[in-house]
Amino acid sequence: MFDIGFWEICIIAIIALIVFGPEKLPGAARTAGLWIGRIRRMVTTVRQDIDRELHLQEMRDAIQESDQNVHQFLEETKTGLNELNKPISLDSNLDSKPNEEKAEELNPKRD
Repeated sequence: MFDIGFWEICIIAIIALIVFGPEKLPGAARTAGLWIGRIRRMVTTVRQDIDRELHLQEMRDAIQESDQNVHQFLEETKTGLNELNKPISLDSNLDSKPNEEKAEELNPKRD
């Protein structure tokens, strides 16, 4: 978090000793330690909440994407079933001859 070395901590301790005095310094250090611990716990809690929300958003996106895939699959399946349910015309699909030629074969012209 902070890049504080050994000498910086020594300077802070000397200044604290001068400002608070030897009688109040242990109580001030204890209070500062409690506040630092509370701040760290709060930061950790906030970080965990943010991570949890991000994970939930990713899960929601994945569910929405899979839902769209399912709907697309259902639409394709419905389209395929509708095509299978269409009536099949055997005359036009099996014979390659036009209708006029079929009619002439069935009813030949008499001269």
